Amino acid sequence: MVEMRSVSFLLLTCLSAAGQSSWKAGAAKTSIVPDGPLWMAGYAARVKPSEGTAQTLWAKALALEDSSGARSVIVTADMLGFTRALSLRIAARVQREFGISRERLLLNASHTHCGPVIERQLAAAYDASESQWADVDRYTDALENRVVRVIGESLKGLQPVTLGFGRGTAGFARNRRTSFDPRGPVDHDVPVLRVAARSGKPIAVLFGYACHNTTLGGDYCKLHGDYAGSAQVQIEKANPGALAMFITGCGADANPTRRGSVEAADQNGAELADATARALSGVVSRVSGPLRAAYREVSLVFDTAPSRADLEARLAEPNKYAGRHARNMLDRISREGRLPTEYPYPVQVWRFGKDLTLVALAGEVVVDYTLRLKRELGSDKLWVAGYSNDVFAYIPSERVLQEGGYEGGGAMIYYGQPGPWAPGVEFSIIKTVHELVRAVSE
Repeated sequence: MVEMRSVSFLLLTCLSAAGQSSWKAGAAKTSIVPDGPLWMAGYAARVKPSEGTAQTLWAKALALEDSSGARSVIVTADMLGFTRALSLRIAARVQREFGISRERLLLNASHTHCGPVIERQLAAAYDASESQWADVDRYTDALENRVVRVIGESLKGLQPVTLGFGRGTAGFARNRRTSFDPRGPVDHDVPVLRVAARSGKPIAVLFGYACHNTTLGGDYCKLHGDYAGSAQVQIEKANPGALAMFITGCGADANPTRRGSVEAADQNGAELADATARALSGVVSRVSGPLRAAYREVSLVFDTAPSRADLEARLAEPNKYAGRHARNMLDRISREGRLPTEYPYPVQVWRFGKDLTLVALAGEVVVDYTLRLKRELGSDKLWVAGYSNDVFAYIPSERVLQEGGYEGGGAMIYYGQPGPWAPGVEFSIIKTVHELVRAVSE
């Protein structure tokens, strides 16, 4: 069932209530809770599928139309991540059915570890049976349909609006790579985009944070949006009729300081909701148009792939995940003749007039990328998101790649990639971001 709402907020204090807007916007949401038990994404420690729903999972869409008539849509979803295959199918249908081009569709996932598995994402981590994988396939098809449908509903609700941007801070993220640096980098910013209709009634907000959505652990087996879901619930409760949308930042190497219970998730969510409220009650800058968009896939290169002999030797390892990965790689060699040497990495940039630039990076991106881009592009008018369009691996900086560890390469076996990235991954991504920022700024 799709619930449609027109996007509306209190008018910015610097605007006249009678002022005309160059923007139109509409929003909608739909439940993405599966019909029955499904294997849950994110933790290899889980030994069984989901056991009910503790918090509704949502896909939410915000459609924007600028003064030129160009339309763009951002989708946020309470799930581990969109896969490349799913994103490509959604984008193709959205282009065909609604005329929205690829660069103007942004898909961002909250990375909750209490949502369903889709496709074969992190397949090596789960002890799922063939019938359970068939259930995953059916759910993935249903999810695709729900996302496309909610995008269509958001486009139906377009009405004149104004946009405003502000920032808050939340302090519960902490760098988790303590074995390398007990005081590792972190980003506590809470970027907020609000949309105001002529009625002035606050009913929607986009907000972000750079922290793993892992308050709830692998022993928790109910569907739940974790802290991001709790923050959305609390924002919407404080603003009856509101549509709150969470955009995950580059928090691949950060965990919440409070963990292990639903109460902790609610506390983290409350802190984030409070930070969002403070941002909206503080200095909010008007965001003008038009919205210019760019999208490009850059090839990220894998390091030297393991040989067939290496993979066959790994089949006997006591670590079952390593063994599964080796089997998957051998099967891929049999099907394709070799392992891939590179991966098509999507980079997306939206520029709202001269007032805000939104950079959307794919994969599980470490915080170094946000901090570097803020230094190089300026932090006041920049919003950097991770987990966008395709979640297929960790994206380490050169520092993290050299240090190694889980984010530096160890997680690749769970994602079914042949091995760690080759040096230069950070350079390729940052270079592409700068090129796309220049392209949308000309």
